[in-house]
Amino acid sequence: MIFEVIQIITEQVNNYLDEIGLEKSVVAENIALLESQNDTIATNLENKVALTLINLDQEAALKNFPNHSIENSKTIYKNSVINLNLYILFSANRNKYINSLNDISKIIAFFQGKKLFTQSNTIYNRNNVALNNIDNFRFSVELYTPTFEELNYIWGTLGGKQFPSALYKVSMIQIERNIAQGEGQLVSTVKGVTKTKEQS
Repeated sequence: MIFEVIQIITEQVNNYLDEIGLEKSVVAENIALLESQNDTIATNLENKVALTLINLDQEAALKNFPNHSIENSKTIYKNSVINLNLYILFSANRNKYINSLNDISKIIAFFQGKKLFTQSNTIYNRNNVALNNIDNFRFSVELYTPTFEELNYIWGTLGGKQFPSALYKVSMIQIERNIAQGEGQLVSTVKGVTKTKEQS
């Protein structure tokens, strides 16, 4: 689901840029590879805004929730669903600095207007084979502001060359394989003697 979310966000931002008369400049690519020897990646990032996944973490508050369902009068037990937060970075590598600033500004404006993404309020390319298996989804996107120290560490990790950028936190992406860990019978009746308070 990580790829699908990145793809949906890329399409949504590009559609917005197109609607307001700007170039569809966002590409899902690792900005750290800009200075690599890979000509294909360098060409792909030329005069573009890179959308890069830089980190993810598990939502601790939902880590130990039980995961079971009832199917054919049986209780099916599964491992807990993994709820992830993604940290995505928009880095503007436009030919002109003013265009980089403008693109980042418009991206921030887009997410100010739309923070919640669901199956019903999001239009995406359903003809894309990679997005065929998406059923229902729900995630939110909010601006994440790192400290100067964190920002320095991020760009140091990505290669040291800093671009006009905006960092966002995407919450929450659910990851689950449909594998049963066990099953049990439903409890339909409880046998025993009920005593009143006076009897006990």
